[in-house]
Amino acid sequence: MTTSEGEKKDRMQLLVRRVFLIIIDIFWLNATTIFALLIRFDMHLSYIPPEYWRAYVQTCIPFTIIGLCVFWVCRMYHSLWQYASIAEAYRIFEACILTEIFYAFLTMITFNNMPRSVYFVAGCFLILAECFTRFFYRTVRQLLHRWRGIKDNNDSTRIMIIGAGEAANILVRELQMSRYLAGSEVVCLIDDDPGKKGKYIRGVRVVGGRDKIRQAAKDFHVDEIIFAVPSCSNEEKGKILNICKETSCKLKIIPGVYQMVDGEINLRDIRDVDVLDLLGRDPISVDLDSIMGYVKGKTVLVTGGGGSIGSELCRQLITHKPKCLIIFDIYENNAYDIQQELKFTHPEANVVTLIGSVRNRGRLAAVFSKYHPDIVYHAAAHKHVPLMEVSPNEAVKNNIFGTLNMVRAADRYGVERFVMISTDKAVNPTNVMGATKRICEMIIQYYNSRSRTEFVAVRFGNVLGSNGSVIPLFKKQIAAGGPVTVTDPDIIRYFMTIPEAVSLVLQAGAYAKGGEIFILDMGKPVRIDDLAKNLIRLSGYTLGVDMQIRYTGLRPGEKLYEEMLMKEEGMQDTANKMIHIGRPIRFDQEHFEERLVKLKEAAYDEVGDIRPLLHELAPTYHPERGGESAVNEAAKLELARKREAEEKAAEENASRAAKEAEREAEESGQSSEREGER
Repeated sequence: MTTSEGEKKDRMQLLVRRVFLIIIDIFWLNATTIFALLIRFDMHLSYIPPEYWRAYVQTCIPFTIIGLCVFWVCRMYHSLWQYASIAEAYRIFEACILTEIFYAFLTMITFNNMPRSVYFVAGCFLILAECFTRFFYRTVRQLLHRWRGIKDNNDSTRIMIIGAGEAANILVRELQMSRYLAGSEVVCLIDDDPGKKGKYIRGVRVVGGRDKIRQAAKDFHVDEIIFAVPSCSNEEKGKILNICKETSCKLKIIPGVYQMVDGEINLRDIRDVDVLDLLGRDPISVDLDSIMGYVKGKTVLVTGGGGSIGSELCRQLITHKPKCLIIFDIYENNAYDIQQELKFTHPEANVVTLIGSVRNRGRLAAVFSKYHPDIVYHAAAHKHVPLMEVSPNEAVKNNIFGTLNMVRAADRYGVERFVMISTDKAVNPTNVMGATKRICEMIIQYYNSRSRTEFVAVRFGNVLGSNGSVIPLFKKQIAAGGPVTVTDPDIIRYFMTIPEAVSLVLQAGAYAKGGEIFILDMGKPVRIDDLAKNLIRLSGYTLGVDMQIRYTGLRPGEKLYEEMLMKEEGMQDTANKMIHIGRPIRFDQEHFEERLVKLKEAAYDEVGDIRPLLHELAPTYHPERGGESAVNEAAKLELARKREAEEKAAEENASRAAKEAEREAEESGQSSEREGER
């Protein structure tokens, strides 16, 4: 069926429903008036005086027309009566009262007065009749829905809802009434409010708080759990969802009720629980509008503009009205994708997309001389740790000397501000990628002291969903049937979403005065093993049965955990508590450029092992430590202490729950004994 045919069918169904309601209303408008006359005269037709019959006959047609007009104005034919509630009942009351007032006025001006009690009694019966008509439709739909659920009981989905507030009320009502959700049955509710325990919402019982989730899932044979507490903080939501994922039920989340009221979304937007929901961290919000004046009207260049970080930089920068946004990338497909996206979302913006490499000094000179960018965000780099361990010379050429080319071009062509994207792997690096990024930070600080350009670096950890991050890899492995590969059960990382990281990068750029290394607060670290287990459970698999985890061992240059700050660096706060400034570490600037020249010659001569030269430039780089560094040993001890504390807390919670269950059983037994005595 085409869209136009579907629209015609919908309009026809709406017309039929309205005509049917109008016919019913014509009947009730007249029947209630006659019934009111009968009641006034003791239910005997013969007792009704002829003048009242004459008055009714003379006014029934105009009265019916007036009544239908009032009903139309009061939108009695525009409501979705399958969702009828108190608001619709109030509208019925209002329409019926107005109709009887107009009827009284009509009979008065036409000298066809009725007994005064007739108006009141007819109005009361009209309200009851209209409520019956409108709410009967809802009741029939609900009964049919339940009948289908009973009929298809073998295929029905048994649902537990977390929350017993307004969101749960809306959800229960929709699940009970929607024809699209026939066969779905809400069997129990969970809420931490002790006052709601044992209460009912639309016939569904609140069985207890979060401590009852596992037991209720077993007792009620729950297939699906829907989290319906939109006001809950992300930390609490993460705790509750982590309990839910242990039940093997499918997990979903309902959007905010305020969005439903505004009509922005509907229940089709209930989504599956994602691993981000289990991190238990509130999203980072930055008021960029108040600080991004430095971008407005400026020419901004983003290198690596097609990558995961670069493309998000472009998305957020374009909203602050730069004079020109230049996307510069070596990979044409990525550059094309972000170009087309920005053309669609901001057709009025001046977006220039250029293909080129930061390793090509001639190409950079041509770009800078033609466009004269005011601000540069340098996100282009080779970032994949294991690959750079195998091809260290390419990491040196692209990361170090690509950055050096960009810095020199920015200095030569008078760029106002240059922001380089760095990484937590630059701190005490044990891999080539981290070492190259540390040297890039040194280049930034070196040139800042010699240039009018404000050179700064922004250092942060892993971003969820970026190219090469673990979650997309885990999802691919799960889709392929497993196993899911984790390097070490104790490995931990800091995580932030791409939009969060980029918004903080932009704000750090606003704080720049030159020479700073901005460090983003990444929150609490996350165990990669836990991420893998959560993704397996959320994908509907049972760990160890349907899907396995295989531990492959730390890769060359990989740490158990990353640091954001070196011991030599102090921590200075900024106006944003999520952004800090590391004190610059002094290094031998006198021979810095000489060593860079030596490193470049070695890289382009394809020497067999360039690591010693990297160590010479960045003394904090220790490739020989790798996975066995003292840092990792300390991390293992810390993780062991944390695991011991978690296990102790879990034992205490289990003991507390067992005692509570015993107490409830005793109270239930005593209550039964008292009932027996009675």
